[in-house]
Amino acid sequence: MLASVFNKSRPVNYVLISCVLVLCYFLYNLKDTSWTESYLLVGQKTALLFLLGGSLFLTNFITRRNTLSKANTYAMFLFMVFMVLFPTILTNINIIISNFFVLLALRRLISLQSLITPKEKIFDASFWIFAAAIFHFWSILYIGLVFISIVFHVSRDYRNWLIPFIAFFAVSVLYIMAGLMMGEGFFKNLLEEMEVSFDFTYFENIYQNIALAIFSSITALFAFPYIFSITNKPLNLQSSHKKIIYSFLIGVTIYVLSTDKNNSFLAFTFAPLAIMGANYFESQENNWFKEVLLGLIVLIAGFIFISQL
Repeated sequence: MLASVFNKSRPVNYVLISCVLVLCYFLYNLKDTSWTESYLLVGQKTALLFLLGGSLFLTNFITRRNTLSKANTYAMFLFMVFMVLFPTILTNINIIISNFFVLLALRRLISLQSLITPKEKIFDASFWIFAAAIFHFWSILYIGLVFISIVFHVSRDYRNWLIPFIAFFAVSVLYIMAGLMMGEGFFKNLLEEMEVSFDFTYFENIYQNIALAIFSSITALFAFPYIFSITNKPLNLQSSHKKIIYSFLIGVTIYVLSTDKNNSFLAFTFAPLAIMGANYFESQENNWFKEVLLGLIVLIAGFIFISQL
């Protein structure tokens, strides 16, 4: 049922996904209702909901616009399921903002394959990555994907290699100006995040541990077939699919290196893994298998989510 519904791109699919996101968002955030007493916090929560919705639609846009999958909404749906599986992301302000900026950068980097206005795309992607690093420092690792994209497409023009440094200067100026206006605490938070931690004993309950184990199994199921299928993709799309792999690996690295980590830090892997998942479901010819697998993933994610309310 689910696989057949999201096998196509129809307006009702976007409505269903949006409704589930809104429902889960408020169910989880209403565990603590103190924010409802402040208009400022209500506005903040609303803005974050729009950013989460924007992340979903950006993932769908990247997938469809760059032909990373067929005309379906699997990627968008799987991204939403991952958020349900790891509901701590629904309250992590910095990760929501940082991941949204990274997706804006990924959109520009994937479209670089067209070779239309490459310099503007390199600058935009670099700018968004450095902006993302302000909210979560280790997302700066995505600047490596910028240089990988330059190697793939426009390495012969030396000016392209300098553009990320120009973007860094631009973001630095804006960051310093904002810091001077907001006080020393604005700088202190970023400095604290520059530390490295390999402490994985952060689980608040057994359900977070189970969710990570399930996510690891889903990763293995989606990633390995995707990696081995890249050589069968059209030549003009292979570099784009490779960027998805690199993006996922960088997301995992961010999770591993980050201090004060929790499951929400895996948000950087959601979009690339969702795209891999879309390709996996497209490759399955057995409809019953697709229905059972997708239904099982949704049921497990729903159970984990309800257990943490």
